[in-house]
Amino acid sequence: MNKTSAPNKNEWLVPAALVLLALVPVASGVFRVLELGTGATITPENRRFFAVPLPIIAHSLGGIMFLILGAFQFAPRLRRQKPGWHKMAGRLVIPSGLVVALSGMWMAHFNALPQYDGVLVYTTRMLASGWMVLAVVPAIVAIYRRDFTNHGVWMTRFYAIGAGGNTQVFTAAPLFLFFPEYLNDLTRAISLGAGWVVNIFVAEWAIRRMVQVKQKRATA
Repeated sequence: MNKTSAPNKNEWLVPAALVLLALVPVASGVFRVLELGTGATITPENRRFFAVPLPIIAHSLGGIMFLILGAFQFAPRLRRQKPGWHKMAGRLVIPSGLVVALSGMWMAHFNALPQYDGVLVYTTRMLASGWMVLAVVPAIVAIYRRDFTNHGVWMTRFYAIGAGGNTQVFTAAPLFLFFPEYLNDLTRAISLGAGWVVNIFVAEWAIRRMVQVKQKRATA
């Protein structure tokens, strides 16, 4: 009994860790929506959101759905035992992720740039959002072809970029909190980009491991 229960418990470590990492971005999204909905005091930091609130509301609500539902897509046991739930959740994860990416591009391009952000931060945000949009195309094509391996590969990449805010809690937030004297366009771009780069590397490692496991099972 112990031999079978241990793997089952371990299968929940990844989604649990992803949900835990998403808590700060999710809380930030809830705060932003409540701030706009309750007519909070307009400050230099939030003025651009009050000027055009729809994109940030879409970004925040889409991000909450994407991060939480997407995390549970990485639970193998849930996929095996409840394929209907996995399919239904996927139909919400993909559009919510696209809302996150497209609203992020809109805000980066049209909103007034906040203090310390410049061309480098703008370029970094646009590249990340653009890659996220591109990553979901082969994921959709693969599922229609019933190529579940490639679907999983590209959905992993899609989620990794969309969850960049999770990792930026560790790569970008410390710059604001502890080293504000070093804030500028370059350091902001590096700290934000580092979050996405870390996620990309972790995703590619996970993809390689997943493919190797499937290959071993196929040849066993």
